[in-house]
Amino acid sequence: MIPATTPANHIWIYDTTLRDGAQMEGLSLSIDDKLRIARQLDRLGIPFIEGGWPGANPKDVQFFWRLQEEPLTQAEVVAFCATRRPGRTAADDPMLQPILAAGTRWVTTFGKSWDLHVVEGLKTSLDENLSMIQDTIEFFRQHNRRVIYDAEHWFDGYKQNPDYALKTLEAAIAGGAEWLVLCDTNGGTLPHEVTAIVQQVVEAIGLKQPTNQGEGDRLAVPQLGIHTHNDAGTAVANALTAVVEGARMVQGTINGYGERCGNANLCSLIPNLQLKLGYNCVRADQLAQLTDSSRLISEVVNLAPDDHAPFVGQSAFAHKGGIHVSAVERNPLTYEHLQPELVGNRRRIVISEQAGLSNVLAKARSFGINLDKQDPSSRQILQRLKTLENQGYQFEAAEASFELLMREALGQRQSFFEVKGFQVHCDMATQTEMWESHSLATIKVAVEGQDVLEAAEGNGPVSALDAALRKALMNFYPVIATFQLSDYKVRILDGTAGAAAKTRVLVESSNGHQRWTTVGVSENIIEASYQALVEGLEYGLMLQNQAKTALTSSHVAQD
Repeated sequence: MIPATTPANHIWIYDTTLRDGAQMEGLSLSIDDKLRIARQLDRLGIPFIEGGWPGANPKDVQFFWRLQEEPLTQAEVVAFCATRRPGRTAADDPMLQPILAAGTRWVTTFGKSWDLHVVEGLKTSLDENLSMIQDTIEFFRQHNRRVIYDAEHWFDGYKQNPDYALKTLEAAIAGGAEWLVLCDTNGGTLPHEVTAIVQQVVEAIGLKQPTNQGEGDRLAVPQLGIHTHNDAGTAVANALTAVVEGARMVQGTINGYGERCGNANLCSLIPNLQLKLGYNCVRADQLAQLTDSSRLISEVVNLAPDDHAPFVGQSAFAHKGGIHVSAVERNPLTYEHLQPELVGNRRRIVISEQAGLSNVLAKARSFGINLDKQDPSSRQILQRLKTLENQGYQFEAAEASFELLMREALGQRQSFFEVKGFQVHCDMATQTEMWESHSLATIKVAVEGQDVLEAAEGNGPVSALDAALRKALMNFYPVIATFQLSDYKVRILDGTAGAAAKTRVLVESSNGHQRWTTVGVSENIIEASYQALVEGLEYGLMLQNQAKTALTSSHVAQD
């Protein structure tokens, strides 16, 4: 739980992925999804996790109940709500009762900072809004809750009417709020504005950085926090600027999820704060879990990871140009701003037609293959690579295919099966004025000296071909049942050629623990798909053999 004393350079990270992040278009979370994310954030060392608005929907109510039964190990789960409604007291507002029932020690309540919202949104007076803020916070304090006050639309409100905006913070302080979080709700404020306004707030309110929590659990002096949105593309920069000027709580979401353009991305904020600015956010071993946390949560919310995301993206430490690779091999500082391992990521050497011999040698090492510049195979692999990429192959996105290519050149590619031929037949028929596709694939495969002929149906030619191939191999390699086709991408390479254009197919496969991508290129989309599917299965079987060999070696070593 939250310690009684903290160093002056400590930054409290407040995650709102489960509430603010869930407002992102296309993102939907079940109760189990929310619990899984909360437990991952707990392991990551996030001290405050906003769970949602109890009472706003049944899902959030059940989420807080489940956490009461199985609490997190160290994080504080926070319930979120608005201030009481106009014209009544907090004690008489039924909206606040589910917040108490959630059983959290901390409550975040938001109120209006912008007079425009008070008059046109709440349809009440400026004085009544101040009473709503103070009364709501006092109500929670009377029920032994610690309160974080989110000043909604703070920066827009301050720019329009600074005197009134400051009065809303004073009302929150009078009510007993321990944190005053300045929210850039519309996301349009720029860093230089954040700098000036936070400086003015610190001076006007007289906030100081405490060295302890004050009497009992309470902070001795209310502290500033920052909550930024990314509509102007400056959410991370704005949050960092606020911290430099005195904010000690930073709110954001994993991967920057959120409504419209998203929230400040904690996957960028945490390493920038800790590794660049010298603040303390999480332990070093927890920071090393950041990349895995980012990718796990992207899987839970069913959104593809951003490969080019700073710090945690698959391409964040990828090197493609031969000169870059050669320099990084000698000293990573030449083209990397920090060690990828600090955030749980890794360096990747990307293979493409721009690759030099350094790329090939570095990539070989990542596959456990030792090559040197004098080995003729190195230049043969490089030449083969450039020839194939000139034909339309793309190995930077299909490293599994490149490893198979490399092992074939070195005589290390194991032959698991041989496809002797296949046919795919497609029917299109109308059903109640709708076209339906039926595909049948027949394939002949040689495995362990036997010819196997199988057929399978699918809702399309690629699906049928994949099913037939798996059916033919399953008796020989049962592990194939665990292989999943997790992504399928098609790109037309020369659109001016019309129907005769070359097609590149990328197939991503998974065994539940690892993912790998293979590529096929042909003027026939089924042929291109066949190439990628066959190599996907072959690579998965190679991984299975490598795992068995490693396990056997481990047992021998123990004996």
